[in-house]
Amino acid sequence: VEFLYCDLASMKSIRQFVQRFKAKNCSLHVLVNNAGVMLVPERKTEDGFEEHFGLNYLGHFLLTNLLLDMLTQSGTHSHNARIITVSSATHYVGKLHLNDLQSRCSYSPHGAYAQSKLALVLFTYRLQHLLTANGSHVTANVVDPGVVNTELYKHVFWVVKVAKWMTAWLFFKTPEEGASTTIYAAVSPEMEGAGGCYLYNEERTKSADIAYDEELQRKLWTESCKMVGISDEASRLP
Repeated sequence: VEFLYCDLASMKSIRQFVQRFKAKNCSLHVLVNNAGVMLVPERKTEDGFEEHFGLNYLGHFLLTNLLLDMLTQSGTHSHNARIITVSSATHYVGKLHLNDLQSRCSYSPHGAYAQSKLALVLFTYRLQHLLTANGSHVTANVVDPGVVNTELYKHVFWVVKVAKWMTAWLFFKTPEEGASTTIYAAVSPEMEGAGGCYLYNEERTKSADIAYDEELQRKLWTESCKMVGISDEASRLP
């Protein structure tokens, strides 16, 4: 195991990380997009993005795009490279506000978090469409880990914290259990060549209906490219 620092809330840090990683000239077979914050008070990243959207979504969007060439080079017909993005069941109640992705008009921690998780699902489906159109030996899937007992809940109300402390052993997954579906998506032979899936408890399931809206997927992708400062090469594809 080798550690390389990367702050997903910083576009500069992401670009520096990619440079350091590429300098190693090694293959990249699996990328897991797992960083996240939840229900944080209204605040911005160093790039001026609302923190849920900037860290949970845009950071992973940029990182994935900057590493796509390495993933493409590493994947083969028999062993595809794999991209696994961790979303949440919260995406089912999320709404994507294309005209206000930064939640400037009306900030709600719950709404901002749900929007970022919906954006990750839309991103994954669009990414898989583009990978398929390019004939790339890379697959992209999105995972719902379930309700896991981690520090992600540190910004919830104290009443919820007490309830969590009292019931976590019964209703919450351990971190190891929460990671199982991500690991399944990363290494299972059953997922070889399979992309564009929403996975929960190591099974393919249906995501929110809005996540399958291809026009919304395209619009979010284009806007995301503008926000992180990369070219939208996908605009030339269907």
